[in-house]
This record gives sequence, structure tokens and C-alpha cells, in this order.
Amino acid sequence: MSAQEKDALEAAVDRVETLPARTIVINRGQRVRYSTLLLDGTMCRYMDARDGFRQLVALQVPGDFVDLHGYPLEMLDHDVGTLSEARVAIIPHGRIDAMLRDMPHLTRLLWRSTLLDAALHREWIFRLGRLDAAGRVAHFLMETHHRLQAVARTHDGQFALPLTQQDLGEACGLTSVHVNRTLRRLREDGLAEVARGTVRITDAIGLARLAEFDPDYLYLEDGAWAQAMTELG
Repeated sequence: MSAQEKDALEAAVDRVETLPARTIVINRGQRVRYSTLLLDGTMCRYMDARDGFRQLVALQVPGDFVDLHGYPLEMLDHDVGTLSEARVAIIPHGRIDAMLRDMPHLTRLLWRSTLLDAALHREWIFRLGRLDAAGRVAHFLMETHHRLQAVARTHDGQFALPLTQQDLGEACGLTSVHVNRTLRRLREDGLAEVARGTVRITDAIGLARLAEFDPDYLYLEDGAWAQAMTELG
């Protein structure tokens, strides 16, 4: 993204808001007239079943457009909420219209953002459909580390993850009890430790092998995989 494109994106921001943790931001079926860029914190997209159980369908980290797909669709088929306190930039769709009209390369980058969302969704389908409990959690942890590492939010294999065991279960299709057992297994096997909102990956190679994890679907810059694995030791 060029300096001119960054300036245009910043100029399109109507306001910056701080949202409380555990807050519904957009309801399923709600008409949307703006898109939300996550600056800090953790958010999610999710769907509720009739029995009251929730399924997370996306985790949003700083730098993500949380609902850019709502720009052409004008409504969402799922809910959007915060997991931690979050700081977001609000960009009205009318201002996105102007950017897309005047800046074709920025248009391509925003389109790429929605395509990356689709790639993540495909990987989540694979994770839920083909991996066992330990593999699902391991894959989720590896993916989250690499996404956060790309925006300088990791250090020595550690990163903040403000999710409860119930949240992890809702992302991985597991009960809270199963998540607890799985985290204990990862810790006892020397692969990763998850405690008090912090993840520490202790054996990246072993965790990636268990997860059948290959980061190609994240389309990171050249060398980012090697950099991430070097950080993880």
C-alpha cells in the first residue's frame, strides 16, 4: 500500500470508537452502512444455533476489516461481537465508493482482503471436518500466532488470546470439557501452554505437525513463515 493509499484510507475514517468486551456490534440481518477496521483488541464473527449454542466462524485480529463483505452485500448473515475491549475505525460505505472509484490499486487490495477471509473460512472448514480435537486446537493456535506475528503482536512465541475455554470450544467445535482436556494434553506433550489469556508455543514443529498446519492459505509475505518459525524456536 502506497503512502497515498494509506492517506486515503485514513481520510475515509469517520470516527474511532472504543467498544467494551463481550458486546454485540452488528446483529445478523442488520443493514450496514459502514465497515469496521479493527485497530486493537479481538473480535469475532459468529452464528447462534436454536439450542442457544454459538459457533465462531471467524476470529478478527488488529488490522482486519471485520465486515468489509458487508459493503457490497449491505447486510450480514451472522453476528459480529467483541471478545476483548476493542478500538475500531468506522468507514462509511459512501467513502469506500469514492476510494474504489479513484484508486484501482487500493480497490484490488480491499478485494484481496475479502479473498483472504474466504481462504480462512476454507481452512476452518478443513479443521472442523478432518482434524481431531487436539489437531483443531493446535491448528487454531498456530493460525492465530501467524496472523498476530504478521502485525507485530507476538514475542518469543507468546501472544495474548483473550478467549475462554468456551470460546475456544465454539471456534473448534468442542465442549469446554473437551477443550480443557486438550489443552492439558498440549501442555503435557510440551507443545503449547494456554493460561490466563496468554498462549506460549513451546514446540512449534510438533504443534504444526499435529495441526497439519501449512500457512500458505494466509498468503504471508515471502519469508514470513521462516520468520515466524524462527521466533518460535
